[in-house]
Amino acid sequence: MRGSLAGIAVFGAAAAMAPAAHAGVDEIHIGVMAHNICVLDCKNADKEDGPNVEFQVSFDSPSFLHWAGSPQPYIMASVNTAGNTSFGGVGLEWRWDFAEGWALEPGVGYVIHDGAEENPFPGGSPEAAAFAAENLLLGSEDLFRTSIGLTRDFEGPWEAQLFFEHLSHGQIIGDGHNQGVDQLGIRFGYQFNGD
Repeated sequence: MRGSLAGIAVFGAAAAMAPAAHAGVDEIHIGVMAHNICVLDCKNADKEDGPNVEFQVSFDSPSFLHWAGSPQPYIMASVNTAGNTSFGGVGLEWRWDFAEGWALEPGVGYVIHDGAEENPFPGGSPEAAAFAAENLLLGSEDLFRTSIGLTRDFEGPWEAQLFFEHLSHGQIIGDGHNQGVDQLGIRFGYQFNGD
């Protein structure tokens, strides 16, 4: 089982900050994500098992980001329950209310992960084939995280989200393999500034 120290460290830091609502924390999310799902290119889907448990702390948008539509900075962690790829990172999320009680929340961020970057075995060997069949080859320790959430606000501070995220280095912050990973799941949120 691969360790997930980076994900656990980020998760712990985020959990420690969550009670500090008076210090600029706007909301927290916790959810369960189906890991390594098939979206468009399915040849690398379903290599890794186990859902990911995800935790995110979002902060009030600082005034210097008003020019960009006032996105909220966040810190997050996603821990795979089967010991596969876990990750943690930071980023920005926007909120666009489009109907009473409904919003879209697109985001972009940067994460580090504990999954495989490249195949450690010689190409063409049986060991290489077996490793590639069971592991995503992400090509870089650093990955972009793009996401979108469909949010339903409830009375009071609670909300629920259908949430999708994609991790990839996009041949920008890495090279070589770029199999990427997609996750889809449900997150529940608590808004400290909610009605």
